Amino acid sequence: MNSEDPSTPYRCAVYFVPAIHSEWWQAGSHWLGRCAASGASYAPPDIYGVTPAEFQTCTADPRRYGWHATLKAPFSLAAGQNLGTLRSAMRELADSLPAFEMPRLKVSTLGRFLALRPDGDTSDINATAAACVKRLHPLAQPLTEAELARRRQAPLSPEQDRLLREWGYPWVFEHFQFHLSLTGALDGVSPTVKTALFQAAQDRFESLPTCQFAHIALFAEPHAGADFELIEQMELRQ
Repeated sequence: MNSEDPSTPYRCAVYFVPAIHSEWWQAGSHWLGRCAASGASYAPPDIYGVTPAEFQTCTADPRRYGWHATLKAPFSLAAGQNLGTLRSAMRELADSLPAFEMPRLKVSTLGRFLALRPDGDTSDINATAAACVKRLHPLAQPLTEAELARRRQAPLSPEQDRLLREWGYPWVFEHFQFHLSLTGALDGVSPTVKTALFQAAQDRFESLPTCQFAHIALFAEPHAGADFELIEQMELRQ
C-alpha cells in the first residue's frame, strides 16, 4: 500500500476491494496484471487460444483502475477539501457500516465486458454503496460541462441523466450493479477468445472461498490518465 498520499490527485474513488494479500486480492490483481497496492506488475495468465497481447488488450481498461468494485465513481475533490478530510470522512463512514459475507461471485457478461457479479441477495451491498454515495458526495466537486458531455456519450434514460447531474454518476441507487470488472469492452473480439476468457475466469475465481465485504477503500488517480493507486483500506464494523 502506498505510504504517502499523492500531493494533488486528479481524482479520487471509493471502491470495494478484498482484503489485501487475501486469495481474492491476489487472484484479481494477477488476472489484471497489476497490484494497485504495491504497484507490482504480473505476466498475463496462460490461457489456451488467447495470446498474451490479446489478453493485455482485453484487460487494459480495468487494469488502469485496479482490482475493485465501484462504490462511488471517480470524482474530483471540492474546493476546500483534501485527501485528509476525505480519509476522515471515509473512516467515520466505515465505522458506521457493518461487514458481511457476500453471495457467491460468478463470472457474467455485463454489457460489453466480463465481470464478477453476486449470485444472490444484494441488499447489503446496495445499502453500503448507497451510503458511500450519499455520505461522501458533499466532498465531491460538481461535474464540469465537459465531464457531463463525456458521461452522456453512453445512452442514458431521463432518470439516469438526473442522477448524473445530482450525484455525478448515472448508475447509482436503483441503477447500481455491483461488479468487479474482468475485461474492458470486448467489441471485435472473436467468439473463441471470449469463450476462452470466460472459462479461464471461471476456473480462477469460482473455486475461491466466499468473499467478505469487510472494507471500503480510497483510491486516487495522481494525474489525468495515470493508474489508480490504493491509498487506504478502511475496515467496516465487525
